[in-house]
Amino acid sequence: MIPAEAGRPSLADTLRADARTAAKPQLAVVGATGAVGSVLLGILSERADIWGEIRLIASPPSSQLRSSRGDPHRSVGRKLTVRGAEVEVVALSEEAFDGIDVAMFDVPDEVSAQWVPVAVSKGAVVIDNAGTFRLDPDVPLVVPEVNAHAARVRPRGIIANPNCTTLSMIVALGALHAEYGLSELIVSSYQAVSGVGKAGVDTLRAQLSAVSGTELGTTPGDVRRAVGDTLGPFPAPIALNVVPWAGSLQEDGWSSEELKIRDESRKILGLPELPVTATCVRVPVITTHSLTVHARFENEVTVGGAHEILAAAPGVVLSDDPAEGEYPTPADAVGTDPTWVGRVRRSLDDPRALELFVCGDNLRKGAALNTAQIGELVAAELQG
Repeated sequence: MIPAEAGRPSLADTLRADARTAAKPQLAVVGATGAVGSVLLGILSERADIWGEIRLIASPPSSQLRSSRGDPHRSVGRKLTVRGAEVEVVALSEEAFDGIDVAMFDVPDEVSAQWVPVAVSKGAVVIDNAGTFRLDPDVPLVVPEVNAHAARVRPRGIIANPNCTTLSMIVALGALHAEYGLSELIVSSYQAVSGVGKAGVDTLRAQLSAVSGTELGTTPGDVRRAVGDTLGPFPAPIALNVVPWAGSLQEDGWSSEELKIRDESRKILGLPELPVTATCVRVPVITTHSLTVHARFENEVTVGGAHEILAAAPGVVLSDDPAEGEYPTPADAVGTDPTWVGRVRRSLDDPRALELFVCGDNLRKGAALNTAQIGELVAAELQG
């Protein structure tokens, strides 16, 4: 037998390592170089080592953004670090899904619509973070802490990841619903600018630079004049301001973000007739969405009972002591995985209703972490 060189694995060690890797599901990450994709790679590196090969795939941007982003395959050939190893980014193609068991997509809706079926046809289970398939009755919409069982029934080979705003609150609501039975939901969201991607973050930073050190914000239109044409993806200034709009215009004046909260909450909780009203507001926060929640239940509630449920709920941190100034804020929740809950009160006029304030990092649990958690469910099933 030829001995291994000092400091290097032997041939037998290498073969054993290769066999262990081959026995694990093979993963593809599509959109690996985007904002959510970058967070996802970090999460995959932090969590249990359940994957074999992790293949990184670049995706073309949507047609609307192509002119500002340049070459659609500009990321191909880059090397990114995943689980301590450098992995080269490959182009999106049919061949890129050869041998892949699970594919995680974080791409624009139009790219998802075109390429998710391709990945499924090549034998992959797809976890999609776009809005393309979320309301398809043959595609489960999964939050592992709430409805993990739904991930096993996927007639189209696709599992959808909910919108980041829904994910920022639904883990806490799911825990309360399991105990009390949710009967009505009224929410207002305070959404971070990273919810619209890098353009949102760049716009806020540019506007903050324009207003910093000034006396602006004291007369009508002074902030708008100061920021000029740097509105970016927002219909009004976002610095020194809040904008009561997120998403695209839908019927009767509702926004797409507001309807997502309604439709997705119903589907995740298995309550297709649940009355839901949402108002979405964009605020000058980089990352982490916040929501005020009025939740009415079938049974009478108490603050003490809600505290016990939330304190024990997986994926929830209870931070609720206003006398000591303890409650969630985006600045404290950003970069963390849980849903943070505070300001828990029983409604003054309804013993069956609770008022809550919740915060959740829209790039972590709001997108990348939930995707990774769904992937773990599928991987365990494939290896089961």
